[in-house]
Amino acid sequence: MIETLFHAYTPLFTWIGLGFLISRFIPDSFLKLLGQALYWVGVPLQLLVLARHTNLSNGGLIPAIAVGVLLLSLVLALLMWWAVQWFMNRKVQPKQDSLDLPIDNSLNSSSLGSFILAAILGNTGFVGLTLTQVLASPENNDWAVLFSVTNNVVGTYGIAVLIASYFGNRETKNHWWTQLWDLITVPSLWTFFIGLNTQFVKLPEVVELGLEQAVWVVIAFALSLVGLRLGRMKGWKSLGIASIASVLKVLIVPAIVGLGATYLGVIGEQRLVLVLMSGTPTGLSVLILAEVYDLDRNLLASSIALTFVGLFLALPLWLFWFG
Repeated sequence: MIETLFHAYTPLFTWIGLGFLISRFIPDSFLKLLGQALYWVGVPLQLLVLARHTNLSNGGLIPAIAVGVLLLSLVLALLMWWAVQWFMNRKVQPKQDSLDLPIDNSLNSSSLGSFILAAILGNTGFVGLTLTQVLASPENNDWAVLFSVTNNVVGTYGIAVLIASYFGNRETKNHWWTQLWDLITVPSLWTFFIGLNTQFVKLPEVVELGLEQAVWVVIAFALSLVGLRLGRMKGWKSLGIASIASVLKVLIVPAIVGLGATYLGVIGEQRLVLVLMSGTPTGLSVLILAEVYDLDRNLLASSIALTFVGLFLALPLWLFWFG
């Protein structure tokens, strides 16, 4: 088992490590360009290929569970944020006469949006599918694929776009039609539906092979962006709030999902798949959204790093309790 997991995680650490090592030599303009390229081209291409091979025979059960996990994470993230704000206000209240700036300067609107995204968006496409392929039998992989597709379509490029658009540092004033326009112009939504509706189209073998290889190129660049951002982190003041989002992401939410699945009679590998997919590290897509909507990059990069570490600590627990 340890050897299998080692092989599964090797590409993750290879590309993240490479990005980290070269981060000092890469200008900020390239990071912005890479994030934009992944948003408009890379991730849409991945979803197009994934949608063309998605089995929809499970109906709406798995998508409904995936949406339920997103909403559960959103509610818990908001409750946790309010608790943190209450604690910070109580902590600094006796020293308010010596403060020149209001308390919410360190945790502003951009930080709130980033905290929510770090807590609700999992890396179901890159990490989740890799883990389920290693730890589950092929007949249960469709559960993981449907969960991942739903998480990407409804979560990453649905709910998350609305959150990022609302809390991002915009120069123009926010309106409801601004978020609506951002949502309907998300390229990944269009490529996903195109992929679903072209499943019956038989492409030449060389084209299919090229698309599959292109997805691995997208994964490599996305992982490299994580390393690049981790290497450009300035200070560690975001680690405190990021650790709270990380505990919520890789420990609390998957534990609730596993207990809930047990209560509903879902056991064995299918329960493990749901736990693994709901407890994956914070998705790389949050960095892409951070580049597009100017969110708190340090907080998001810290959350990604901490949730990767947390996954290694939590994975034996999930295998023991829910495997």
